[in-house]
Parts: sequence; C-alpha cells; structure tokens
Amino acid sequence: MAGGTKRLPRAVREQQMLDAAVKVFSANGFRDTSMDAIAAEAQISKPMLYLYYGSKDELFAACLNRESTRFIEAMSVGFDPHLKQRDQARTVIYALLAYVDSNRESWRVLYRVAMGQASFAHLVSLSRSQLIEMVAELLRRGTTDPTATDTDFELMAVALVGAGEAVADRVSEGDIDLDEAADLMVAMGWHGLAGGKHHEEHAEPESSESEARSVG
Repeated sequence: MAGGTKRLPRAVREQQMLDAAVKVFSANGFRDTSMDAIAAEAQISKPMLYLYYGSKDELFAACLNRESTRFIEAMSVGFDPHLKQRDQARTVIYALLAYVDSNRESWRVLYRVAMGQASFAHLVSLSRSQLIEMVAELLRRGTTDPTATDTDFELMAVALVGAGEAVADRVSEGDIDLDEAADLMVAMGWHGLAGGKHHEEHAEPESSESEARSVG
C-alpha cells in the first residue's frame, strides 16, 4: 500500500482521497464514517490522510467544495441563449438530472449527508443560491411576460430548483427514468416559464369560441 502511492503528485493524491471520502460518506453518512475507513478506501495510511486533511470536518468540507463546484460547472454547460425557451428549460433541467444520475454518490453527499450537519448546511445553501441565480437568469432571458420583475424570476427559480432537487432524489435512487423525469419537470414548470403572455394567448381563443357558440 505504501510503495505504490508515495510517488503520486500531491494534486492526484488529493483527488484520490476525495474520491474515497465521497464514496464512504455517501454510504455511511457523516457521523458513522471514520478516517480509518476513508484511508482504507483510498489505499493509504491514516497518518497520510491526516497529513493532507487535519480532521474529518476538514476533509468533508473539501468534499463539499469540490462536488458543488463540479455540479455548478456541469449546469453551466446547459445554458444556451440561442435555444427557444422551452428547449432551453429542458436542456437545463436535463443537465441537472443527468449530473445526478451519473454522480449519485456526489448528490447524496451534497444534498443528504451535508444537510444533516448544521455546521455544513451553509455550504449547501451557497451551492443552491448559485444554481437559483443561474435559473433566474435563464428565465429573465427567455420570458415572454414584459411585466415580470426580478422578484418574479427569483421566486420562480426557487420553486423550480426545489422541485428539481426532489425529482433528482428519485433519480439518484433509480426510481424514475431520466428522460421521463426531465419531461415531468418541464411540464410542471412550463406555465411559469412561458409567462403571462403564453397564458393569455391560449385563453383568448377559448373566450372567442365560447362567444361564437353563444351567438350560434
């Protein structure tokens, strides 16, 4: 165990440790995870693990920082202002759910294990705030409602992210198909994404048809 890892560059060794830590934290939770278990998973000695990360809290915080950064970066790729609004919405939602589907251990650490620890909840809140800002900007760029305010965009983004997290939890457990989950999310959020103008465009023909029937 000692001979093969001594020559690894520091940056590579750090990622090795974080990979092992995310896996063990995801499986066991924060309280029931020991540094011994993480060192064993990383195939290094416990003293070496403590040399890089002085405590379990420090190691867990490093895991959260890395995983939240990866999550936000993956979401950023989904933003394309040239897409139509509904296509853009599905692209972003699919990017979120696809990331969770491919990184289930990361998701569990970020949105289950961390939220159960008061001392780390602020790191999750920071990641969520960044995601909400990104979604709000999407809505701002693509809205068809000229009366919508920044508060409207923010509240709508909060609702979509909250629903997205709930659906993502199901995806992380393999309870729902990825495409089905994305379609469900778009269907749920499309009225809000389309704005008041979308509603009015569909409401007026109904009124006209009703009047025509009355006249007839």
